[in-house]
Amino acid sequence: MPLDLRRSRRAFLEAFGGAAAAVSLAATGARPSPAQAAALRPGPLPGRTNHWYLPARAETVHWGYFSKHLAPQLEIASGDLVTVECATHQASDDYERMIQGDPGLESIYHWTKTEKSVARRGAGPMHAKVGAGAGWGVHVMTGPIAVRGAAPGDVLEVRILDMYPRPSGNPRYPNKAFGTNLAANWGFQYHDLIEEPRPREVITIYEIDARGESAWARPVYNYRWLPTRDPSGVVHAIYDYPGIVVDHRDVHENHGVLRGVRVPIRPHFGNIGLAPREADMVNSIPPSYTAGNMDDWRIGKGAVMYYPVSVDGALISMGDTHAAQGDSELSGTAIESSWTGVFQIVLHKANALAGTLLQHVNYPLLETQDEWVVHGFSYPNYLATFGASPEEQNKVGESASLDKAMRDAFRKMRSLLMNAQHLSEDEAISLMSVAVDFGVTQVVDGNWGVHASLKKAVFRQEE
Repeated sequence: MPLDLRRSRRAFLEAFGGAAAAVSLAATGARPSPAQAAALRPGPLPGRTNHWYLPARAETVHWGYFSKHLAPQLEIASGDLVTVECATHQASDDYERMIQGDPGLESIYHWTKTEKSVARRGAGPMHAKVGAGAGWGVHVMTGPIAVRGAAPGDVLEVRILDMYPRPSGNPRYPNKAFGTNLAANWGFQYHDLIEEPRPREVITIYEIDARGESAWARPVYNYRWLPTRDPSGVVHAIYDYPGIVVDHRDVHENHGVLRGVRVPIRPHFGNIGLAPREADMVNSIPPSYTAGNMDDWRIGKGAVMYYPVSVDGALISMGDTHAAQGDSELSGTAIESSWTGVFQIVLHKANALAGTLLQHVNYPLLETQDEWVVHGFSYPNYLATFGASPEEQNKVGESASLDKAMRDAFRKMRSLLMNAQHLSEDEAISLMSVAVDFGVTQVVDGNWGVHASLKKAVFRQEE
């Protein structure tokens, strides 16, 4: 079957079988306890061979941007396993539940009048009025990780073996983890509200079972964002800069919201990306050909992602972990929460791609046990379209549309079918119309997204 690459990858998919699979690395001892994890430094996981650990701390993260000039936190070989802690960029919505008592998150969010552990937050100017980095990019990204021998033209295969929630460090909330959903000023709804006050931004806090014994997120309370003064003295009338700890003495918590509702969790990585070659500093919000902030809930446990390598070493970073999200991410965010992922990373060299599925893949491609999913964007490479400077990068959101994203998804799926399945264009178009599902991935990341999903079973007769 032309779409397959090799038996080892098929065996992985059959073993892990997507986000609902029962297989877990917890049984193998690859998951350290919270106490053990707190003591680990970047490097080999004790007692494991070819398995690395990368904790999330102020010194191991970059906030709001990708850069080809970042020094790698780890260098691994093709085939190695790596466990990566990811910290949500919105933990400051509820310091007590999501930061307090957790040394890693406390170090990332440390900000006083005289000290700020992670000063740059975004790809913008360091002396921006709103804060260093201007908030042109918001995600706390752990990494980067260099892959030995990776070079432009190669493809990086990233297998998501496991992911598990980061428990609250506050002893008041044993066995609990928490996440936050923001109905934001960049959300699709912001200028289309019907209740007063208009406009408004609202934060909803959700509770998750950190032991993994429940597959639901429970709404706890919500509150409205009010003008907030950061430790540097800047007042933020809207949610325009990440990591500002909300003083809950100043807001009204509405408990009992969404009474009787439980949200099925779909843990996934909203943002896994490689450093692009086009710019020195790249906003973490708009996705592009090296992936980044794709916000597809299918990119979870059991999934395989393929990324085109743009710079030496690939320089891959992970972040923006979500407990749940619907297609579109309509309000601007998912249930933003902190998770740890376990990955196996495999390098496919350019000179070995001929005749394989990956030969013509110059965009992020998702494989699950049952589907192939391509991701279209309003601008497939917005850096090349608008320019490399941070100011030019911001233009992508001014003309993004679902029409353009749909066109890009169509073209990528057509290419996949014609090159990987050797269909004619007429055959590919007919098959897309009758068997491929197109959906709205997100409408909130500047570079809007449409995904196209093709069931593998369509081709099973040919095996």
